[in-house]
Order: sequence, then C-alpha cells, then structure tokens
Amino acid sequence: MYGIILAGGSGSRLWPLSRELYPKQLLSLNSDKSLLQTTFERLNLFLPADKILSVTNTKHAANVKMQLDKKSPVLAEPVSKNTAPAIAVSVKYLVEKTNSDPIVLVMPSDLQINDDEKFQDAVNNAVKFVQDGYIVTFGIRPSYAETGFGYIKTDGTFRVEKFIEKPDEKQAREYLQSGGYFWNSGIFMFKASVILEEIQKSAPEISNILNRFDFASSESVPFTEFDKMPNISIDYAVMEKSDKIAMIELKSDWKDLGSWQSIYDVSKKDDNGNVFVGHVLDKDSKGSLVYASSKLVSTIGLEDTVIVETEDAILACKKDRAQEVKEIYETLKRQHDDTQLVHKTVYRPWGFYTVIAAGKGFQTKIIHVNPGQKLSVQSHNFRSEHWVVLSGTARVVLESKEYILSPGHSIDIPVKAIHSLQNPFDDDVEVIEVQKGDLLSEDDIIRYEDMYGRA
Repeated sequence: MYGIILAGGSGSRLWPLSRELYPKQLLSLNSDKSLLQTTFERLNLFLPADKILSVTNTKHAANVKMQLDKKSPVLAEPVSKNTAPAIAVSVKYLVEKTNSDPIVLVMPSDLQINDDEKFQDAVNNAVKFVQDGYIVTFGIRPSYAETGFGYIKTDGTFRVEKFIEKPDEKQAREYLQSGGYFWNSGIFMFKASVILEEIQKSAPEISNILNRFDFASSESVPFTEFDKMPNISIDYAVMEKSDKIAMIELKSDWKDLGSWQSIYDVSKKDDNGNVFVGHVLDKDSKGSLVYASSKLVSTIGLEDTVIVETEDAILACKKDRAQEVKEIYETLKRQHDDTQLVHKTVYRPWGFYTVIAAGKGFQTKIIHVNPGQKLSVQSHNFRSEHWVVLSGTARVVLESKEYILSPGHSIDIPVKAIHSLQNPFDDDVEVIEVQKGDLLSEDDIIRYEDMYGRA
C-alpha cells in the first residue's frame, strides 16, 4: 500500500490566515503541528515515510518538503488543476517508480481525525473491496444538516448509488432524517490499475495527456502537457460516472477543517463557548471565535461571531456565514490584491522575511536566516538590493567573491548580479533589505544553485 496526500489547495475559506502562497495545510491551526504534518503522521502509523507521496503546487513544494520526513517524496504540479489530474499524475508516478500495481490510499491534507485506531480499522475493512476491483470512498454518518459538504447516497449496502453536491439547508435536513446519506470525506482507496482504467473510460482527456508523462526517467511534471489538463475534481471526473464505487463508513471522528466554523467546532471553549487565540481581551462575549496573530484584539458583547486578525487584514463575520469567506478571497484575487496572495511575513526553507514598507519603486524587508541555512544563488533582472546586517554574522557571495558582514555593515547588490545570502554560523541572522526597481516581485528571481531543490 502507498499513500497520497493531496496538499495543493488554497484554503480560501480560512482567509486571512490562509493565503495563496502559504495555504491552510501548512498552518498550525489548533495544535503545534500543521495540518499537513498531522495527516502525514496519521498515515505514517501504518505506512513507512518513503511510501507516502505528497502532491502539491510547485509554489508550495519547498515548504511541503521542509515540513515532512526527508524520505517522503513530494510531487510538484506546475499549475493547479483540481483533484482528478493530481490523483492521476500521482498514481502514474507510483506505478512507474515502483514498477507495480499498488493499493493506493488518497487523503486530503486538511482533515482532523483523532481516533487513529478506528481510521485504520476502516482502511483495513476497505482492502477486500479494493482487491475485488472497487474504488472505495469513505463516508461519514452526518450528525447535523451540513450544507458545506458533498453527500454520498448508498443502496443500503456498500454500493454507492450517487454522489450529491453541497445541498441547500432544506435538502441537508432531509438527508439527515432519511438515514441513507453520508458526508463525503474526500478519502479514497483503490488499486492503481483500477483508477487508471476508470479515468481512461470516464475522463479520456486526462488519460491521453497522462500517457505522455515518463516518470521512469524524470521526477518532474512537464508544464506544457500538464497545463492542458482539465480543471476537474475526482468526483466529477470518475466517482459520479463509475459503476465500481463502494463505500465504507468511517466511524472515527472526522472534521474537515475548511472554514472558521469548523475551527471553532474542534477547539477548546471557555465557559461562555468562546474560543480565544492570541492576545485577546474580552468582556461578555458568547459563542465566538477571536484569533489574534499580531495585535491585541479587544471585544465586548459579541455573539456567534468570528474575528480573525493578521498583520495586514481583519475578518469579521457571523459564525454561520463563515463559508462565505471564500467570496472575499475570490474578490481580492480578481482585484490583484496581495492580501489574498501572501502574508507580510513569508516563511521559506531557510527562515522567513517580513515586508515592513512598500511604495512605488521600492520595498523594504527584514530577512531572517536560520543557522546553517542559505538563500539560493540567484540574480534579478529588474531590481537592485541593499542589505544591512542587524544581528548575527552573514556570509554574502557576490559575483564569486565572499564577504563576511557583522551588525551595522552593508553591501549593494546590483541588477543582474549573481549573489547569495548565507548563514553558516550558530546564531540567527537578521538583515534589512531595501529593493529598488520597476518590478518588485518574487517572480524576478533566477536561481542557479539551491540546497532546497528549487533551482
């Protein structure tokens, strides 16, 4: 058996904490580990690290690799194309790398499951159906009329009659009362050959492109071919069309941590039903979630409200409308507003940087480099940079020359100069970087060498 973790989502309903370049699966929302890390550890209980493949977008790949066991492979999609292409490419990767027909368990990276024993029981129960040629989906018996999940209708046995998209409130109540409907957990299990055959039958446009990939000789997903893939979910592409679908009930606890309502539901509450995270000062609020990441947030008399504060954005909404946060995210994206794209503080494998000022033609950052780490050897076509060391000792490589800079010392990086900021020492390094130029974007980076495999 092999595991596939789907780790490429944008987490739009958890804005402003989740951003396009640092989405929810990389965040630690209700524990000291990220959602991705807890998903990996769940699979790692019965699968070795080298049999757990994470598939993500190329812009998240470095951060995904940083959070996981080094033995665990990561497959990077050049563009986001939804779950059907992601699963198809991942399965083909496993088949060609192992030269076998493995059983594959697919999991999203944003689920909370605390009862690992019951989860493993469900996986074990699914094996027989998988060996008989079924694609197994795992269903959750609904406990309330949820409108944010898809549903599965069975015929009273293990056979699936149909998949149903997110219902309205009236339909959700009917499904709850009838007893024959289950929430779609997003977890699937199958033999590699079976899912590839079903993709060929139901979504030949995916299969035809997939046949051009050769993972036996390459680790990368070719952009020119993958970009031609349709943007479609595995439910639409295969599950709703196949006659080989079986359902196993997952009797473990299960929560899709996809909205602020779900984060509230799984979090520890005070006597008034409130969840407070960070520096929060409250008076007389009830049933509310307040998340403060960088400032004091003071609240008075809130009821069933969500407040989320970050360095550059604040969300305030009624708790029962938390699903609509996605609309705010999409609006910001259409407006090319960076508060959808990235935090002021951005984490990288070598440390992090914080944007402290920006204007026309300039941008100022504080760069924090962890001990023993270094930025890639790179150049920029459109901007120059000026570095001032605030703390620690920095090694700077500029056009093949090496400079050791202590606090208070500075250096200029001209446009197109090949350079690298490094910290081979035991203490953290902090540097102020002032960028000047017509294009001040992370896209203006040409990498020549990189210890994290991004070159």
